[in-house]
Amino acid sequence: MSDTPNASPRLIKVWDPGVRIFHWLLVIAIALSFLSSEEEGAFSAWHIPIGWVAALLIAFRLVWGFVGGEHARFINFVRPSRIIQHVRHLLSGKVAPTMGHNPLGAVAVLALLGLTAATVVTGVSGGEDAHEAIAYALLGLVGVHIAAVLLMSLLARENLILAMVTGRKRAERHPDARDARPPARLAAPAAAIAVGAAVYGAILVDPQAFTPHADDEARERGEVGGEETECDDD
Repeated sequence: MSDTPNASPRLIKVWDPGVRIFHWLLVIAIALSFLSSEEEGAFSAWHIPIGWVAALLIAFRLVWGFVGGEHARFINFVRPSRIIQHVRHLLSGKVAPTMGHNPLGAVAVLALLGLTAATVVTGVSGGEDAHEAIAYALLGLVGVHIAAVLLMSLLARENLILAMVTGRKRAERHPDARDARPPARLAAPAAAIAVGAAVYGAILVDPQAFTPHADDEARERGEVGGEETECDDD
């Protein structure tokens, strides 16, 4: 027998840096948006800027869905015709690992993007009831998504969370697979233009979009200006 140590398992490139950075920044943005949602909380002044950052992330992902890496592109993973078969496999306990998003994962991606965008829009338009309802729907979907990722990691016998960190999956689970095609050459400039346009649009709507809104929050609670100023003068 050879004393040569076992070689490291071969890894296949799946997720490009753009989609991975987007994924984890959106996770952080959603978490911070809920932590800052209480009006009198320590981070309440940052709630609106965090919402605008989420809007920039959505703008980036929409463009990246057309010019990003192979498995980041919508055309390569949004396939409704495969959902029923995928569900049947889940119910039978026979789940084959997939390189990119599986059919239900694709639905979750679109739903998360849509609900995040809707949360931002209702926050900007001032529809407080709708904003709160959609935000909680988003939080619920995030919970379902996390549970589904853990379940699929177990059934498919591969660490999907680690794959979204490293961008790679083990070749032994995908013997016929190859490295994913990288983003288009102009992907980064196109995404930068989209994000820049989104920043410009956000500032047009709210000139202080990316700065703490402490004064606005205080005015809403009647703590600044108006009647309180008059009381101070008496």
